[in-house]
Amino acid sequence: MRIQERTGAGAGRSTAPVQPSVGDRLPTPPRERKPALAALAVLLILLGALGATMLVLQAGDRIEVVKITKPIPAGGSVNSSNTTSVLVAEDSGIHYVLWEQLDTLKRLKAQSAIPAGVVAVGEMFGNEARLESGKATVGLALKEGQYPTGLKVGDVVAAYRVGSDSGSGSGSGESGSSTGGNSVLADRATVRFVNSDKGSDELVSSTNLPITLIVDNDEAAGLAQAASNGEVAIVLIPGN
Repeated sequence: MRIQERTGAGAGRSTAPVQPSVGDRLPTPPRERKPALAALAVLLILLGALGATMLVLQAGDRIEVVKITKPIPAGGSVNSSNTTSVLVAEDSGIHYVLWEQLDTLKRLKAQSAIPAGVVAVGEMFGNEARLESGKATVGLALKEGQYPTGLKVGDVVAAYRVGSDSGSGSGSGESGSSTGGNSVLADRATVRFVNSDKGSDELVSSTNLPITLIVDNDEAAGLAQAASNGEVAIVLIPGN
């Protein structure tokens, strides 16, 4: 009897589903592979490496050229004090002046005014400078006392008529205005050439000093006539 009761009691119980233990993990679906994205990532890495390699190669392919450090006027020349050497990327389309060609460059003239900070190229220089429209050159041979010491190419000067009849500039037909008994022959002239001592920029005081000035066309005739009579003195304009 007892065996039957126990069996009947067990038969009346409901069967509950077995719960997974805490340590068991549910199965996860397999990840979807994307070969296109992987290939793109590899391509980007290769392109970056190639770009870095090209930069390194270009940085190594450089040449030493001439750089202008001080302004050079039209007709002026380079020297050791207004140039330096810099490294630039080689470019066959640009006519750089190599640093080893500096001595040859010193014998040429600036075709026009060259500002400081630019790299010299062949087109900037020639045997003679080109004059701007409306300009002319006048040669002078000045005596000591008619010019300031230390005059250099590129300086801006004023030219005056001096002498016993210096106050009669307007009566003798020359252009220029009378100022304090002296006639202004050129109010702003640029020194294009000045005799130098063994290639230096500084003047050497001498009895007759050759100087060439760039002046306006309407000032050239009066300045040339006064220069032929030895009646010209030049004054350096401060700040130029």
